[in-house]
Amino acid sequence: MANPQDPQGNYDPAGSTQMFRAFVDEGPQGRQQAAAAPTSSGPRLGLIVGVVVAVAIVAAVAWLALK
Repeated sequence: MANPQDPQGNYDPAGSTQMFRAFVDEGPQGRQQAAAAPTSSGPRLGLIVGVVVAVAIVAAVAWLALK
């Protein structure tokens, strides 16, 4: 059975070591730039409008059913 602590090979089937190294090499400046990026309110506005329309439709159907 292979010893996972033994550094005889570089093969990482899941790629987690490479992803971790890329994350560490990115440094804090990469995360700050991503957090400071401006967000678009378009999708959020569309979601809000969609929810309002769905509630209005459900209310209209309920009103017609109870009438």
